[in-house]
Amino acid sequence: MAYLLTEPPLMGVYAPGEAPPRPTAETVLALLAGAPDPPAALRPLKLLLVSGPKDHGVGEHDYPRWRETWGRLFTLAEKTTVSLAFDWPSPAQWAAADAVVFYRKGNWSNERAADFDAFLARGGGAVFIHWAVEGGAQAESLADRIGFASHSGSTRYRHGPVELVFDRSLKHPIARNFDRIAMVDETYWDMIPSATLAPRVLAHATEEGSPRPQCWVSEPPGGGKVFTTLAGHYSWTFDDPVFRTLVLRGLAWSLGEPVDRFNPLVMAGLE
Repeated sequence: MAYLLTEPPLMGVYAPGEAPPRPTAETVLALLAGAPDPPAALRPLKLLLVSGPKDHGVGEHDYPRWRETWGRLFTLAEKTTVSLAFDWPSPAQWAAADAVVFYRKGNWSNERAADFDAFLARGGGAVFIHWAVEGGAQAESLADRIGFASHSGSTRYRHGPVELVFDRSLKHPIARNFDRIAMVDETYWDMIPSATLAPRVLAHATEEGSPRPQCWVSEPPGGGKVFTTLAGHYSWTFDDPVFRTLVLRGLAWSLGEPVDRFNPLVMAGLE
């Protein structure tokens, strides 16, 4: 009853023009195939969602609405508590969280690197979505923690139809049953690569005739796990159950949990 009386966990407010069609139920079921039945036993988790000020037009980079919407989404997950932060976590929030999800314009510094390193060193999980990868003048430092980072002065981008092609040879659990995803979003390329970290690229998009990393995972040597997706420019992308599946699996993986832990959230509000 409480769920029925609560606004569905959907972004809803989209950019002008026609939103791309959502995948069929058959497509989603095919992606979820192979999940353990019954599900694995669950341990209690504490998640922290970090947003920032909105910096684009209607239905684009809507970090505040994402924080509100996905905050409600995670209240539907068993044995999961969720907290919210604006711009950057407080020391108490860092100490309490098992995983942190960033969807905001990145703003990296030595002080923030120290916070993040300490969190990863105790086994924390992290997810970076879209422009959270912006490192500016500190892009190399950010890349050394997540694999690749954006520097807005040199990173290139394109809005429009995107095809993500997954590397099935990796046999990574996050990418189970994924082959190609068609979406309308934004790609980045000419990113700053890490000089010390070797990320595993799960999916790429072809831009200017070359495959460009768009989704990857990394395990920094100091500890912790990080999942990154560059998709997420448009609000409609977060209401796509295929993209939800990808991000929720990435989050579960970063926590060291079975990647199907958050499967009950994939279709929440979309049925």
